[in-house]
Amino acid sequence: MVTAPMGRFSQTRDGPAADAAVPGGAESVWEGVRGGVLDALELLRVRLALLGVEAAAHAIDVARGLAWTVAAAVLLALGLGFLAALLTVVLWDSHRVLALAVLATLFLAGGVTAALAARRIVAGVRWFEASLAELARDRERLHGQP
Repeated sequence: MVTAPMGRFSQTRDGPAADAAVPGGAESVWEGVRGGVLDALELLRVRLALLGVEAAAHAIDVARGLAWTVAAAVLLALGLGFLAALLTVVLWDSHRVLALAVLATLFLAGGVTAALAARRIVAGVRWFEASLAELARDRERLHGQP
Protein backbone atom coordinates (compact mmCIF):
# COMPACT_ATOMS: atom_id res chain seq x y z
CA MET A 1 0.00 0.00 0.00
CA VAL A 2 1.38 3.40 -1.06
CA THR A 3 0.29 6.78 0.23
CA ALA A 4 0.95 9.81 -1.97
CA PRO A 5 0.27 13.27 -0.51
CA MET A 6 -1.89 15.50 -2.70
CA GLY A 7 -2.43 18.95 -1.29
CA ARG A 8 -4.45 18.80 1.95
CA PHE A 9 -5.57 15.25 1.22
CA SER A 10 -3.68 12.02 0.75
CA GLN A 11 -4.55 9.22 -1.62
CA THR A 12 -4.01 5.53 -0.84
CA ARG A 13 -3.47 2.90 -3.56
CA ASP A 14 -2.92 -0.84 -3.44
CA GLY A 15 -1.37 -3.22 -5.99
CA PRO A 16 1.37 -3.09 -8.64
CA ALA A 17 -0.01 0.08 -10.24
CA ALA A 18 0.72 1.91 -7.02
CA ASP A 19 4.49 1.44 -7.42
CA ALA A 20 4.49 2.70 -11.01
CA ALA A 21 2.50 5.80 -10.10
CA VAL A 22 4.99 6.98 -7.49
CA PRO A 23 6.98 9.93 -8.83
CA GLY A 24 10.62 8.98 -9.24
CA GLY A 25 9.83 5.27 -9.22
CA ALA A 26 12.14 3.11 -11.33
CA GLU A 27 9.26 1.40 -13.10
CA SER A 28 7.64 4.66 -14.18
CA VAL A 29 10.93 5.90 -15.64
CA TRP A 30 11.48 2.56 -17.39
CA GLU A 31 7.94 2.62 -18.85
CA GLY A 32 8.48 6.17 -20.12
CA VAL A 33 11.80 5.28 -21.76
CA ARG A 34 10.36 2.06 -23.16
CA GLY A 35 7.36 3.93 -24.60
CA GLY A 36 9.61 6.53 -26.16
CA VAL A 37 11.85 3.89 -27.72
CA LEU A 38 8.86 1.94 -29.06
CA ASP A 39 7.38 5.13 -30.54
CA ALA A 40 10.71 6.01 -32.16
CA LEU A 41 11.04 2.50 -33.62
CA GLU A 42 7.50 2.58 -35.00
CA LEU A 43 8.14 6.03 -36.48
CA LEU A 44 11.35 4.76 -38.07
CA ARG A 45 9.57 1.67 -39.46
CA VAL A 46 6.84 3.79 -41.05
CA ARG A 47 9.34 6.25 -42.52
CA LEU A 48 11.46 3.46 -43.98
CA ALA A 49 8.37 1.85 -45.52
CA LEU A 50 7.44 5.20 -47.09
CA LEU A 51 11.00 5.61 -48.33
CA GLY A 52 10.82 2.17 -49.97
CA VAL A 53 7.55 2.99 -51.72
CA GLU A 54 8.94 6.28 -52.98
CA ALA A 55 12.16 4.62 -54.15
CA ALA A 56 10.15 2.13 -56.20
CA ALA A 57 8.08 4.91 -57.76
CA HIS A 58 11.20 6.90 -58.60
CA ALA A 59 12.84 3.84 -60.12
CA ILE A 60 9.87 3.50 -62.48
CA ASP A 61 10.16 7.20 -63.40
CA VAL A 62 13.87 6.80 -64.10
CA ALA A 63 13.18 3.77 -66.31
CA ARG A 64 10.53 5.71 -68.25
CA GLY A 65 12.92 8.63 -68.69
CA LEU A 66 15.64 6.27 -69.88
CA ALA A 67 13.27 4.63 -72.37
CA TRP A 68 12.31 8.03 -73.81
CA THR A 69 15.98 9.01 -73.99
CA VAL A 70 16.82 5.86 -75.94
CA ALA A 71 13.85 6.45 -78.25
CA ALA A 72 15.02 10.02 -78.83
CA ALA A 73 18.56 8.88 -79.62
CA VAL A 74 17.38 6.20 -82.06
CA LEU A 75 14.92 8.49 -83.85
CA LEU A 76 17.41 11.33 -84.09
CA ALA A 77 20.02 8.93 -85.50
CA LEU A 78 17.55 7.67 -88.09
CA GLY A 79 16.54 11.25 -88.89
CA LEU A 80 20.15 12.22 -89.45
CA GLY A 81 20.63 9.14 -91.63
CA PHE A 82 17.67 10.06 -93.78
CA LEU A 83 18.83 13.66 -93.90
CA ALA A 84 22.19 12.49 -95.20
CA ALA A 85 20.46 10.31 -97.78
CA LEU A 86 18.31 13.30 -98.72
CA LEU A 87 21.35 15.46 -99.35
CA THR A 88 22.87 12.69 -101.43
CA VAL A 89 19.79 12.18 -103.55
CA VAL A 90 18.87 15.87 -103.87
CA LEU A 91 20.50 15.95 -107.26
CA TRP A 92 18.38 13.04 -108.53
CA ASP A 93 14.73 12.83 -109.59
CA SER A 94 12.15 14.90 -107.77
CA HIS A 95 9.98 12.04 -106.37
CA ARG A 96 12.78 10.42 -104.39
CA VAL A 97 13.62 13.75 -102.82
CA LEU A 98 10.05 14.26 -101.63
CA ALA A 99 9.86 10.80 -100.04
CA LEU A 100 13.18 11.17 -98.25
CA ALA A 101 12.30 14.68 -97.07
CA VAL A 102 9.02 13.51 -95.55
CA LEU A 103 10.65 10.54 -93.80
CA ALA A 104 13.53 12.63 -92.49
CA THR A 105 11.09 15.26 -91.20
CA LEU A 106 8.96 12.62 -89.45
CA PHE A 107 11.94 10.95 -87.78
CA LEU A 108 13.45 14.26 -86.69
CA ALA A 109 10.11 15.49 -85.29
CA GLY A 110 9.66 12.22 -83.40
CA GLY A 111 13.18 12.43 -82.03
CA VAL A 112 12.71 16.00 -80.83
CA THR A 113 9.36 15.09 -79.24
CA ALA A 114 10.92 12.11 -77.44
CA ALA A 115 13.84 14.23 -76.23
CA LEU A 116 11.48 16.89 -74.86
CA ALA A 117 9.35 14.22 -73.12
CA ALA A 118 12.46 12.68 -71.51
CA ARG A 119 13.66 16.09 -70.37
CA ARG A 120 10.25 16.92 -68.86
CA ILE A 121 10.08 13.60 -66.97
CA VAL A 122 13.59 13.87 -65.55
CA ALA A 123 13.25 17.57 -64.65
CA GLY A 124 9.92 17.02 -62.87
CA VAL A 125 11.19 14.36 -60.45
CA ARG A 126 11.45 15.47 -56.81
CA TRP A 127 13.19 12.65 -54.99
CA PHE A 128 11.53 11.44 -51.76
CA GLU A 129 9.12 14.38 -51.54
CA ALA A 130 6.59 12.59 -49.29
CA SER A 131 9.31 11.33 -46.93
CA LEU A 132 10.77 14.81 -46.59
CA ALA A 133 7.32 16.26 -45.89
CA GLU A 134 6.64 13.60 -43.22
CA LEU A 135 10.00 14.25 -41.59
CA ALA A 136 9.25 17.98 -41.51
CA ARG A 137 5.89 17.25 -39.83
CA ASP A 138 7.64 14.97 -37.32
CA ARG A 139 10.15 17.70 -36.53
CA GLU A 140 7.33 20.21 -35.99
CA ARG A 141 5.51 17.79 -33.66
CA LEU A 142 8.66 17.13 -31.66
CA HIS A 143 9.23 20.85 -31.20
CA GLY A 144 5.64 21.26 -29.98
CA GLN A 145 4.34 23.11 -33.02
CA PRO A 146 0.97 21.96 -34.43
